[in-house]
Amino acid sequence: MDFSIIASAFEALRLMPPSKLTLLEAQTLSSAHAPPFPADVAAFIIGVDSLNLALHLKTILLTVYPADHKIFIVGNGKYIEGKIADIPEGDFSESTSLYVPSLGEMTSFESFTEIVAHLRAPNGCPWDREQTHQTLRTHLLEEAYETLSAMDTNDAESMREEFGDLLLQIALNSQIAYESNEFSISQVIKNINDKLIRRHPHVFGDTKVDGVDGVLQNWEKLKEKERGKKKDDKGILDGVPAALPALSQAQEYQDRAARVGFDWPQIDEVLDKVREEIEEIKNTETDFELASELGDLFFVLVNFARWKHVDAESVLRSANQKFKKRFAYVEQSAKGQGRNLSDMKLEEMDAFWNEAKKKGL
Repeated sequence: MDFSIIASAFEALRLMPPSKLTLLEAQTLSSAHAPPFPADVAAFIIGVDSLNLALHLKTILLTVYPADHKIFIVGNGKYIEGKIADIPEGDFSESTSLYVPSLGEMTSFESFTEIVAHLRAPNGCPWDREQTHQTLRTHLLEEAYETLSAMDTNDAESMREEFGDLLLQIALNSQIAYESNEFSISQVIKNINDKLIRRHPHVFGDTKVDGVDGVLQNWEKLKEKERGKKKDDKGILDGVPAALPALSQAQEYQDRAARVGFDWPQIDEVLDKVREEIEEIKNTETDFELASELGDLFFVLVNFARWKHVDAESVLRSANQKFKKRFAYVEQSAKGQGRNLSDMKLEEMDAFWNEAKKKGL
């Protein structure tokens, strides 16, 4: 790398080089999809020798930086200041460089892991220091459900916050593991990167698949091979977490079985099974039989949802929220009349319920 280009570029910019700077050759990013450098460190990209390459760099940068983030195109002792979204057309050559100032402190994954490590350090937070994998279990579960709630309402601001809280659980557990000589966050990342590449040979290799169904079928074959290399007797369904909510667990069981061909040939047969299970519920004689048949009915209803490409857990959560909103309207309406629900007739509460439905609740 010719460092004289860097020196002359900063001289043209009339800027002192920052204390931290990522140096890259533009051609190394020609097949990239995201910036391979931390956003809180300024980047200097040399050899932007064509407009097409400059526009590709723009696409990459926009995955992390806001559209109005300032950039500088430098060449021949001059520079053009602009925004990432508006990379101007111009004469690009091997001597053209792109200077991307830092996005600001605390905007990289590296700075995030530094904060987590600091919290666990001797001069860190007493609460964080005393946590273990086991004490964090409930927090991980709680954050996962809060994230799902944000996703259910499609609230972008809440999702952004909850994804961060969920990421904290992963980073904190990884830091605890590092301190116990178990594994590090870099090993966690390396493992999932390897798995993604290994299980997507149709993207990173030469395998051909036919649509989403083909991807899932091939995925199951790959996982089956991986299981075969391990010294255990685990089957296709053993990888489904026992702690999953029952509806999600049922749908995942059925998804995995279907990928290897264990499935109803037609959806009409699923509906026939629903009707059959309802009849069996009607004919139960004991509480034990009723519980068993209700379980079978729930299971086949999940199967119907799967056939319709609907997530059973999500639609039930949505139905729960709908019920909560409508019932809250009934409560508030009764309170507006100075009455208690326990003193009202069902017909009166139904009238408020129907009002709630008309209001779109």
